[in-house]
Amino acid sequence: VQLVETGGRFVQAGGSLNLSCAASGGTFSQTVMAWFRQAPGKEREFVASITWSGNTTNYSESMKGRIIIARDNAKNMLYLQMSMLKPEDTAVYYCAGSDVIATADAEEVWYDYWGQGTQVTVSS
Repeated sequence: VQLVETGGRFVQAGGSLNLSCAASGGTFSQTVMAWFRQAPGKEREFVASITWSGNTTNYSESMKGRIIIARDNAKNMLYLQMSMLKPEDTAVYYCAGSDVIATADAEEVWYDYWGQGTQVTVSS
């Protein structure tokens, strides 16, 4: 599965941003999908994940209540809606996929497909 993220940009604190991830080359509808992020000087961390059907989602505590993960299997697309953004949300956001798990797992080790990332910068 090939993944390409779009939508990252500069945004003011308190603003909103929608990220998209286009998938190709695999069976997207059978792939658990997730968003991770990596801030400068920090390790990559989990943001959100969603099961094949989209019925189950999982969110990081740091962003819960401010983000929504969604998918459109007919379009092979994954989305991340972010609101009330903070400067600490500045990071490269990565789309990831797994066809070896069935749960909305938060562990990076389970994800074997990764996009190139899209930069989100939140200014104070």
